[in-house]
Amino acid sequence: MIVTEKKPINEIIENLERANAKSVHLFGCDTCAQQCKTGGEVELKEMTTLLTDKGFEVTGTSLVDETCYTQLAKREFRQKEELKGADAVLVLACGAGVKCVADSAEETQPILPALNSMFLTSVERVGKFYEGCSLCGNCVLADTGGICPHTDCPKSLLNGPCGGVDNGKCEVYTENDCAWVRIYDRLKEQGRLDIMTEFVPPKDHSVQGKPHKVLLR
Repeated sequence: MIVTEKKPINEIIENLERANAKSVHLFGCDTCAQQCKTGGEVELKEMTTLLTDKGFEVTGTSLVDETCYTQLAKREFRQKEELKGADAVLVLACGAGVKCVADSAEETQPILPALNSMFLTSVERVGKFYEGCSLCGNCVLADTGGICPHTDCPKSLLNGPCGGVDNGKCEVYTENDCAWVRIYDRLKEQGRLDIMTEFVPPKDHSVQGKPHKVLLR
């Protein structure tokens, strides 16, 4: 799941004005953004009110299960004339959702983001999210007890803790337990501490070459 946060309304207004948009269609996401309370039905209504009060015409709203699924976005454009006719589309979804809506629209129609995409999360429960993966392209969780040093350590250290650990706490975020102390404790419980004697080479960042593409046949 992708965690998003709302952009300041002044930034949204500025982007609409730069696009010379008088009429706007709102496009939300009923999965990630809905759980983050940034792009579900409630937020679409709130944004409608905000933009209307600022003098914009909101032509309608779209709320699909997954805005990052291009076929769902394309279906909305086929079925809703008011979506195609709006001066601009404001997308209350992650960056991938914005891209899918943009790829589904006519090239002449501005597609604008209403949210900032923050991180890929692990969900503890509704409304409680923790960064779960940095999408590094070379997963080391088999060697670290399922705790990611690339993500959970602010310095992304791959061969043990830094010298700033204090009573098991991180020196950068002092309220957090050191990721490598947690890794050590978990591997000890599993009887696999021998793994920590193995040297891990520098991360191969070439596997993060962008843009990625996967074509499943």
